[in-house]
Amino acid sequence: MVRHQPLQYYEPQLCLSCLTGIYGCRWKRYQRSHDDTTPWERLWFLLLTFTFGLTLTWLYFWWEVHNDYDEFNWYLYNRMGYWSDWSVPILVTTATAFTYIAGLLVLALCHIVVGQQMNLHWLHKIGLVVILASTVVAMSAVAQLWEDEWEVLLISLQGTSPFLHLGALAAVTMLSWIVAGQFARAERSSSQVTILCTFFTVVFALYLAPLTISSPCIMEKKDLGPKPTLIGHRGAPMLAPEHTLMSFRKALEQKLYGIQADVTISLDGVPFLMHDTTLRRTTNVERVFPELARRPASMLNWTVLQRLNAGQWFLKTDPFWTASSLSPSDHREAQNQSICSLDELLELAKGNATLLLNLREPPRDHPFRSSFVNVTLETLLRSGFPQHQVMWLPNRQRPFVRKVAPGFQQTAGSKEAVASLKRGHIQRLNLRYTQVSSQELRDYASWNLSVNLYTVNAPWLFSLLWCTGVPSVTSDNSHTLSQVPSPLWIMPPEEYCLMWVTADLISFTLIVGIFVFQKWRLGGIRSYNPEQIMLSAAVRRTSRDVSIMKEKLIFSEISDGVEVSDEFSMCSDSSYDTYANSTATPGGPRGGSSQAKTLTDRGGR
Repeated sequence: MVRHQPLQYYEPQLCLSCLTGIYGCRWKRYQRSHDDTTPWERLWFLLLTFTFGLTLTWLYFWWEVHNDYDEFNWYLYNRMGYWSDWSVPILVTTATAFTYIAGLLVLALCHIVVGQQMNLHWLHKIGLVVILASTVVAMSAVAQLWEDEWEVLLISLQGTSPFLHLGALAAVTMLSWIVAGQFARAERSSSQVTILCTFFTVVFALYLAPLTISSPCIMEKKDLGPKPTLIGHRGAPMLAPEHTLMSFRKALEQKLYGIQADVTISLDGVPFLMHDTTLRRTTNVERVFPELARRPASMLNWTVLQRLNAGQWFLKTDPFWTASSLSPSDHREAQNQSICSLDELLELAKGNATLLLNLREPPRDHPFRSSFVNVTLETLLRSGFPQHQVMWLPNRQRPFVRKVAPGFQQTAGSKEAVASLKRGHIQRLNLRYTQVSSQELRDYASWNLSVNLYTVNAPWLFSLLWCTGVPSVTSDNSHTLSQVPSPLWIMPPEEYCLMWVTADLISFTLIVGIFVFQKWRLGGIRSYNPEQIMLSAAVRRTSRDVSIMKEKLIFSEISDGVEVSDEFSMCSDSSYDTYANSTATPGGPRGGSSQAKTLTDRGGR
């Protein structure tokens, strides 16, 4: 009677099945392989790694520019002709794509850890190419259409680089487990040297990266200047429709330093407040007067403008995602707002806030084209508004304005040489926050020139500019920034240096320990899957490879407590090949399945 003794019993490998199944749709044991990854699949892995880095950069960029989402939507509105919030969908799409790519990369790294052959499924390859192409197109479009916005990336690094450095140290330290495993498994000393040199070059470059980090928030707390004063951009546009009395009143309730407004003039000579050229975005003109919707706002009489609703659009489009936070009374008030005249603003703000006024030039065929500055000045002077509380931004007819209203704070909207600014009696500069450096701020301060930066909405950006020493900022989010008691973070140089060195030492110690442990763990005879060795032997290999695999198989069986016959352990290479081929063919046990190979015990054992 012949008895059979199982050669190997296979435990269910759910985690491994999920790993190879999700990555390459290889759910069955026989579909997996411990062979080396093919060069083609290695190329896909490199492409996956590159896409991960690119999508991470794009996600970081798009998250940091949330300060300018309204500006981005307004830019698209001018291009497409209708208002829609594109910023949040882009952010959600980017985050989803990054999560998908990061998941694939984690699965690929897990394949390396467990020694599985990588074989990315073709659907994942299509998704990878689509995401890579979309990211490249998006970044190219921003570079061409919104070029200045890339400056935000560099500015944000001044506030986040110390913490990004710590995150990078943690990532490299964790990655060292995989690198150390590859180092320990490498059979050639040249491969080990290459792996070691490449990895530690990257590591030491990362350790020294703080030498290139310059942040204004790395400073002594005693050197921190006063909090920048706040100017409400068109009032308080996150709490009420922009350029309405409700918006300006909300701004004044926050005790802001000033209010910014855009002044244009009606066809019959009444100065009123409107940012856009037309009325389509901020009024219901398309419903009330559809034939006037595309006409410039300044080409309509004030009586017509008064009949338009200037608040319903705010509740409908919700440009800042804040309309739902309004109280019922504020909701009703916002719904009934109308276009605000300059006279109404002056009456409301007199003695309560400084006004930063920008004039919108009317069309060429406008009856007040040549005198709109005079009309605006007359309105200001007639109202009795204190001259020293007016920041006059228009550059047109500035000498005349200085003569008529010598108390105005003359404000320039562009950078010029200090000597030119002094000749023009400029007292202030109103610039975009990406247009001025820390050194230029110090230079202007030395010449007694105050700088106001716009439009600052994010607390991280406000904190960074506070540390830089900016005197004032214009903001849509003044109700939030007014509650910021101090910069989000500020750190003395000595404390930052200690944190940097400590983090580097901890990381280096862990990495060295991981390399030593991996070398000790994998440096000896490793455990091999006997099934894989037998199936590999069925493929044409050199006799030396077959002998090595036989030895590994025999050692694995002995270590697992399974008896192996002397005949099998001493069989020739040819008989071993014959046995391997017979067990791997459909005629073998279970029709060629590798799930239950058995070995006949000759001699009735």
